[in-house]
Amino acid sequence: NVGMLVIPLPDKNAYNQYPAGSPSLPVNLFSHSDQTTQWQTAQPNGVSSTGWGGRLADFLQNGYNSGGQYPSVVNDGGCGQFCTGAQTLPGVVPSQGPAGLTGIGNDIARQQGMQQLLSFDNGLQLVQAANSIANRGISQSALLNNLLASAPALQTVFPAGNPLADQMKMAARIIGVHAQLGLGRQVFFCNLGGFDTHSAQLNAYEGQTPLLQQLSQAVSAFYSATVELGMAQNVTAFTASEFGRTVMPNGNVGTDHAWGSHHIVVGGGVVGGDIYGSYPLLTLGAANPLDVTGRGSLIPTTAVDQYAATLAQWFGVAQANLASVLPNVNNFAVQNLGFLG
Repeated sequence: NVGMLVIPLPDKNAYNQYPAGSPSLPVNLFSHSDQTTQWQTAQPNGVSSTGWGGRLADFLQNGYNSGGQYPSVVNDGGCGQFCTGAQTLPGVVPSQGPAGLTGIGNDIARQQGMQQLLSFDNGLQLVQAANSIANRGISQSALLNNLLASAPALQTVFPAGNPLADQMKMAARIIGVHAQLGLGRQVFFCNLGGFDTHSAQLNAYEGQTPLLQQLSQAVSAFYSATVELGMAQNVTAFTASEFGRTVMPNGNVGTDHAWGSHHIVVGGGVVGGDIYGSYPLLTLGAANPLDVTGRGSLIPTTAVDQYAATLAQWFGVAQANLASVLPNVNNFAVQNLGFLG
């Protein structure tokens, strides 16, 4: 029952003592865009230009990643603020592989001409900065393409026609060359949409059933790939979503926006086969102290900060430094949920 919280809210009496807009409550609950941003930034009642994945990268760049030749945060282009740090920027690698410049190919004259254009000092700071970014992207793309081309092919079979599996396969391939990239810590962001099931939630073709099948198959293949790479103990996959769904269905055989949600953590370092946190009652209204709407919108009993702090400490952030990554974490007494050994 994990969700965005500013402070612990043990029941709806505690929730109801704060008026709408209170700094002790997340703003705009049940809004996709707001709650997505809050999950990614770990800022439930404020604005942030960075996400906690990016801030992890910031914190670790002078230690584990001091010799890095490639961004330590990678996504396929669909990441929001989660991937962005104050000192670090993510790398974008599509599922089919890193993209270089198009239209040049192996034409040496064109390559040299482009290099001259990008290195020419025209005295304009904005253009120089853009050229620097382009140069960095070209060199990083070439480096990763060369490493992936020379790496042994993964023997693990990833399911075809599964967009999440495609993304996770690329993540596994990059993990396989992490040493050559000079990276001791990496963050990958993969995305699977379609869970806003206001109708036909149990539809065998469009509802949660095929989505959960894609999730299950992708995560299973990814874990198998980490075993193949000898990295299973060092890789943890976890789910994140803006909010859960109501316990009570609506009139369209679907469910609506709620609050607390369950999440899945998989990896060789996970103390698995167990449920962490407090499993909520599924009764409605007055019979459930966590139901704030009467339709099964449940107050989270585990904060995103606690979930993220557990992952961050396993990743290498000391408890004393957690607030640099998760600004509100000290509002919660328990900062390690114990699901990572």
